[in-house]
Amino acid sequence: MKLRYSPTSPFVRKVTVLCREIGLDSRVERVPASPWSDDDDLPSQNPLGKVPALVLDDGTTLFESLLICEYLDCHHDGDKLIPPIGDARWRSLRQHALADGILDSAVLMLVEGKRRPADKRWDDWSERQKGKIDRALDDLEQDCGALDGPFTIGPMSVAIALDYLDFRFPDHGWRSGRPGLEAWHKAVSQRPSLRETMPREP
Repeated sequence: MKLRYSPTSPFVRKVTVLCREIGLDSRVERVPASPWSDDDDLPSQNPLGKVPALVLDDGTTLFESLLICEYLDCHHDGDKLIPPIGDARWRSLRQHALADGILDSAVLMLVEGKRRPADKRWDDWSERQKGKIDRALDDLEQDCGALDGPFTIGPMSVAIALDYLDFRFPDHGWRSGRPGLEAWHKAVSQRPSLRETMPREP
């Protein structure tokens, strides 16, 4: 299998962390991609032109991080990071949805601030995205006890989202007024799969 990736994508990191957690990291070849380059062949494998994209041995390509994680999670014999049934599944997927919403808004803010010409930037748009992030963080703080327990796709994605805020928006101050979430993040960040994949500029 080949994983098309860019080094700072939090969605790619989600796949990478899961691979490490379930012991499949050595079976996935990493092939760099540049989604912003017109010369990259990524769109021929993923029509959406986004990373991550997982090219299977038969040539089929899977895209969107949750789909890729679900596929990989089916190919090992250990505890599943995406619970298959019951309340644990819905709780984990809800946490994942909040984390992905944070990441979606953060990426939109990044694009607005770095990719769009300065004279065409819309400050209200960025503030709207920040509001979504803050509401999601408040929701996680109110129910941060649910993040304890098994390290599933939910807590994993929340940790990755918080790391991405630290990486791209260090002045956001997500810890302010959220002591439970801050303490949880500090503890979970000691997991080797997270510690060894912290985002860095290439």
